[in-house]
Amino acid sequence: MLRRLRIENFVLIREADLPFGPGLNAVTGETGAGKTILAQAIGLLLGAPGDAGYLGPGAEEAYVEAELDLPDELLQEEGLEAIAELRPEGEEGLVAARRVFGDGRTRAYAWGRAVPREDLAALVERLLAMSGQFEQRRVARPSFQLDVLDAYIGEDHLRHRADHSRAWRELVAAQRRRDELAHAEAGRAERLVELQELVDRTNGLEPDGEERLRAERQRLLHVTELAEAAAAAGEALAPEVEQKEGAGELVAQAAARLAPVSALAPELAEAYGELGEAEVRIREVAASLRGFLTSLEAEPRRLEEVESELERIADARRRFQAASYEELLSRAAAAQVELEAVEAGVDPLEAAERQVEAAEARAEELGVELSRARRDAAGAFSEAVAAELQGLGMGDGEFRADVSEREPGPRGRDEVAFLIRPNPGLPFAPVAETASGGELSRVALALRAVAHAGAGEPTVVFDEIDAGIGGRTAHAVADALGRLAERAQILTITHLPQIASAAEIHFRVEKVPGDPTHTRIERLSEPERRDEVERMLGGAEFLEKVAQQ
Repeated sequence: MLRRLRIENFVLIREADLPFGPGLNAVTGETGAGKTILAQAIGLLLGAPGDAGYLGPGAEEAYVEAELDLPDELLQEEGLEAIAELRPEGEEGLVAARRVFGDGRTRAYAWGRAVPREDLAALVERLLAMSGQFEQRRVARPSFQLDVLDAYIGEDHLRHRADHSRAWRELVAAQRRRDELAHAEAGRAERLVELQELVDRTNGLEPDGEERLRAERQRLLHVTELAEAAAAAGEALAPEVEQKEGAGELVAQAAARLAPVSALAPELAEAYGELGEAEVRIREVAASLRGFLTSLEAEPRRLEEVESELERIADARRRFQAASYEELLSRAAAAQVELEAVEAGVDPLEAAERQVEAAEARAEELGVELSRARRDAAGAFSEAVAAELQGLGMGDGEFRADVSEREPGPRGRDEVAFLIRPNPGLPFAPVAETASGGELSRVALALRAVAHAGAGEPTVVFDEIDAGIGGRTAHAVADALGRLAERAQILTITHLPQIASAAEIHFRVEKVPGDPTHTRIERLSEPERRDEVERMLGGAEFLEKVAQQ
């Protein structure tokens, strides 16, 4: 869901902070008030190029920022890995932004960090779909058409598609492993020698071993300082020479002075007890320090051993080009497994080939299921969309979804083409090449109304959806938007009162005269909303005349 949209110095909008809600959100206003500017601002987040004309009067830069809900599973999808790494820990949503500078250059941001414009657009497009100028590009994409048909088929089918996608990734990984082994087959003997060397040179190394050795080396390098400090501290606490008094002896003397009178005052009894405990603790610490000194004296050659072991680790990392100690141990463990397999008579290449065959069979099975479901559903889907189009004023609403075969991939082996016939007698043609801007918006509405909110798009922005319609068609569009808003967040920019009156949240765009003139966007209260719908119907005087006729 689009939670909030902030706009600063964008064309005529000085500043706007718009909190959107679930369901149907409507944006209305007089012609020329600036509704198109709002659509342009959203378009920036979807990858539209920058333009110096976007800067407001006297501004050095324009800025658009959106806060959107962001499902965790979305960032795990292929192609979004780079931007996913930027997500701050604990951050549940996405903060996406574009900044436009005076020369038309732009910069894109995710969570306040600069990212490529294309990467930001790819992520935002998965969260927010916009009709109008962007619908032609979206509807023309075979991947979008396939997503819509899959969404129409249902949740079980989408789960099967996710299973197929995982199976395809496993197949690609198995093929890569098989190819690597086949490439290395010519030098297999040399490889086995290298694997054995890796195992031998890491023998005895333990997890965190390098870190522990480095800590021990630091201790041994400062053994003189440690010994002097421990000896001096022990001598101060409990001298070994009887004639000298240490802290323990002094505390004992203090306790002896209090012993005869401790029964006369509770305070002195408490102090006497604490002195006794302190004496015991001091003598324990002194004994511990002397034990520490003994351990230092017992390891005169340990530093050489530690240095030698660290050098062994460093040599092994250089030899096998391991970026870290952990990687060295991981590769050594894998080498041991491969050597054991060879000793057991297992051919790694044959095993890899069997893994590829198993992965191919799994992907093939799931791909066949996906293809069968798509072909079975295409007819009913076409009829449902055609019925929606007829109700939305699209003539006879002739629509067809053609499913054809393509090279297998993560989404299966099918390709879908959406075709429309705007007038009887004409041939069917691709939707994106045939429908006008307003018609595309209505096609998009019909697709999403039929296909369970458009393949999971949480937010859909409709611009120009009411172009050239009115009367019954306007009511039909409003009804379709209302039904779609039960499953997704809808934002519609409209001039029709039928659509505005169906909205749960209403924003008004108005031009404010001044020097310079600027555009204001505000969320309306219920009384203000009634006044705005009345204005859209023609005003109080017009409605009164209609009532008198």
